[in-house]
Amino acid sequence: MKKNQLITRRHAIITGLASLSGLLLPGCSKKLPPTYGNILRIGDVLTYVAHRTLLPGQSLVREYEYSDISSFPAIGTTNPADPAKPFFREYSRLQSGAFTDWALSIEGRVARPRSYSLADLQRFPPRTQITRHTCEEGWTAIGQWTGVPLSLVLNSAGILPSARFVNFYTYDDRMDSIDMFDAFHPQTILAYGMNGRDLPVPHGAPLRLRVETQIGYKSLKFLKRIVVTDEFLDEGNRPRDWAWYTGI
Repeated sequence: MKKNQLITRRHAIITGLASLSGLLLPGCSKKLPPTYGNILRIGDVLTYVAHRTLLPGQSLVREYEYSDISSFPAIGTTNPADPAKPFFREYSRLQSGAFTDWALSIEGRVARPRSYSLADLQRFPPRTQITRHTCEEGWTAIGQWTGVPLSLVLNSAGILPSARFVNFYTYDDRMDSIDMFDAFHPQTILAYGMNGRDLPVPHGAPLRLRVETQIGYKSLKFLKRIVVTDEFLDEGNRPRDWAWYTGI
């Protein structure tokens, strides 16, 4: 009897999600990332649709006390200035000048495209949060991040009404994107500080993204430019079998 109940419950969940996607996907095809017929990407889109439809809007992730801060490994690229990297020259020049010549450009579907120096970003009202980072490799860590809410920078640039995605490009040759819902989440910040100090190079200096509502690899390091678009862009070096939406 319990087995039948379990099967019924699973069937109900699957049927409900399938019905939900059937209702939403036809009318929103231009709003959602492509699946290429890949079963993982299809599941990715279903998760995205379900989260956006069923979960309460802009719920905050848990924030911790300063005493909860833990050791925090730096993984992936830890220094784009490494001569072994094909993209090292530009970042090396900026790093040698203590990032005084660094600037983040905001382009695309904005009314006022421009570049923001680190000093420009630090003039916005700051936000500090202590949150848990969940890595795709299976470990977690708690760190304190200080930066400017992404929403303030986007509003400063003047997001156009048709804009739907925010795309991030980095000095270690990565690209990824989030939708406007996550971009305007109060805890999505452009972080220039970590644990009470300037953001260290291994963790993405001078500026990194923090998307606290998604798995760690969405929080790109070494930010270079932001491009706002109407349509989903599937470019850069994120493999097609990596999930685009990784809500937690």
